[in-house]
Amino acid sequence: MTCLLFAGSSPEQSPVPSPPGSPRTQESCGIAPLTPSQSPKPEARAPQQAPFSVVVAIDFGTTSSGYAFSFASDPEAIHMMRKWEGGDPGVAHQKTPTCLLLTPEGAFHSFGYTARDYYHDLDPEEARDWLYFEKFKMKIHSATDLTLKTQLEAVNGKKMPALEVFAHALRFFKEHALQELREQCPLLPEKDTVRWVLTVPAIWKQPAKQFMREAAYLAGLVSREDAEQLLIALEPEAASVYCRKLRLHQLVDLSSRAPGSGRLGGRRSIDSSFRQAREHLRRSRHSRTFLVESGVGELWAELQAGDRYVVADCGGGTVDLTVHQLEQPHGTLKELYKASGGPYGAVGVDLAFEQLLGRIFGEDFIATFKRQRPAAWVDLTIAFEARKRTAGPHRAGALNISLPFSFIDFYRKQRGHNVETALRRSSVNFVKWSSQGMLRMSCEAMNDLFQPTVSGIIQHIEALLARPEVQDVKLLFLVGGFAESAVLQHAVQTALGARGLRVVVPHDVGLTILKGAVLFGQAPGVVRVRRSPLTYGVGVLNRFVAGRHPPDKLLVRDGRRWCTDVFDRFVAAEQSVALGEEVRRSYCPARPGQRRVLINLYCCAAEDARFITDPGVRKCGALSLELEPADPDATGAPPGRREIRAAMQFGDTEIKVTAVDVSTNRSVRAAIDFLSN
Repeated sequence: MTCLLFAGSSPEQSPVPSPPGSPRTQESCGIAPLTPSQSPKPEARAPQQAPFSVVVAIDFGTTSSGYAFSFASDPEAIHMMRKWEGGDPGVAHQKTPTCLLLTPEGAFHSFGYTARDYYHDLDPEEARDWLYFEKFKMKIHSATDLTLKTQLEAVNGKKMPALEVFAHALRFFKEHALQELREQCPLLPEKDTVRWVLTVPAIWKQPAKQFMREAAYLAGLVSREDAEQLLIALEPEAASVYCRKLRLHQLVDLSSRAPGSGRLGGRRSIDSSFRQAREHLRRSRHSRTFLVESGVGELWAELQAGDRYVVADCGGGTVDLTVHQLEQPHGTLKELYKASGGPYGAVGVDLAFEQLLGRIFGEDFIATFKRQRPAAWVDLTIAFEARKRTAGPHRAGALNISLPFSFIDFYRKQRGHNVETALRRSSVNFVKWSSQGMLRMSCEAMNDLFQPTVSGIIQHIEALLARPEVQDVKLLFLVGGFAESAVLQHAVQTALGARGLRVVVPHDVGLTILKGAVLFGQAPGVVRVRRSPLTYGVGVLNRFVAGRHPPDKLLVRDGRRWCTDVFDRFVAAEQSVALGEEVRRSYCPARPGQRRVLINLYCCAAEDARFITDPGVRKCGALSLELEPADPDATGAPPGRREIRAAMQFGDTEIKVTAVDVSTNRSVRAAIDFLSN
């Protein structure tokens, strides 16, 4: 028998024993059991999906965001959002900057280009009172103690709850998307008709995913009662789903690009890389025809069942690496190694530029300027972004970056000399002052700003490829907004080309995740098997066995010898878990009238942790069971012990739980909270 102990917990939190087949009169003594499912293996259950008429996906990015949609009647036809008002020359406007502007009172004013441009035009003194947020998504990833009360800091230094900031942004997208849907399809019913999809990095932990869901509830995308209408999509998975639909002419093999080219293109397509595969498949034409007709793109028809590939999602804030294996004949995907990556997005280049300015003008001055002239600082970052996009490994000629007049004036007032003097006095000799009143950077200097971030990406990819689970990979798909950078493309191809790995970039690389999220919303079962990133379980009591259990874990209670703090594992790190697969445990309330059961969850990166006190094991959340009052039996006597059976699913993008009262077969409200620690 395996039992669970809640030392020092209140009666409201303490379940009591009820192993399968045990008598109901068993004494509990505060000990609560954890009993597995009767079946020897986890049970797989097909997830039930609510009916819907349209899928709307929101790609909520660090630097830019957008939405797209498709109708259930024609799921392959993806409609991009209307082009946004405003924008920068030479930049496609199918996304808008992730910029939010709130009034001094904290009310929503605008989002995207509109927010950025309005903030830019505010009087400097007036701008100090407005709350302007940009690139705030990364705060959720970097927060070590994320809760519903976590604060975000605006450009002017003022703070407000992060949940409200995210809810404002999501509410904007909801209203924008619904307005466009009404214009395209006036007869579309509004109730229960939209399935929403939110994209998040695959390396985000459960608290961050739950935070996005809570923000969606607050924004009114869906209600808690209709939680299944909202799907959380992992960004590299969405990209993978989209790439499998592409035709050969929609992809570019970087190894075939002409030297010196700074953009995607080249006359030779990826088609030439698979001539041998085509020759092989010519002998099995029926297989190829089936795949193409079933909606799998030509590239996948060239590949064979079992082939492996890597998706490197290089976004504004993070880099996500996912390894998938193609399963035929249905074209489903199997994850071979848990998602990995880190904070190596394009904002790293922006940070390097800010540090460069600090070396020239002084870190204290840059901090003061950002605080006292926040709108002008935004202007400066926009100017740098425009030049950053033109950087390339073979570009000739220097790049000019405009300094706002307010920067030049503010520096002279603060320091008593002009910016040209600062440049001459600094140790930075690769940035000059041009006669047009601009910073003039050499191409080498600009490319150097990329190097720390790009090196981090390549090191992560190389470490992943060295894993035994990731052998015989044929392709690497480079996707995400940062993947548009010629500097990054060249560096990845140079580093990985020698391995024989084909580095492939979709033509619409910046929209890959958004379009894939729409396809994922139409068929979320396309990723059939995932890998658990962590080991999850609870603390339990086991029978104490001398010689096997440490003496300091011995607990004697009512004459019985127990081993405390045993880590009872639900799922192990790196374990393959199929979609819909369930892990079951049973619990009993301590008292007949008990209305709530709380059970602490623990996690760790190790697969073989034995105790919840082991190094690396930490409390990460709590399983909550909300109980209805028990009915008395036919004689009017108080009800006996109740068994509550909980079923947890670890194979989806979020950990899910359902529960049933065994005696009545009624559903029990169950939830896992990762934000209460």
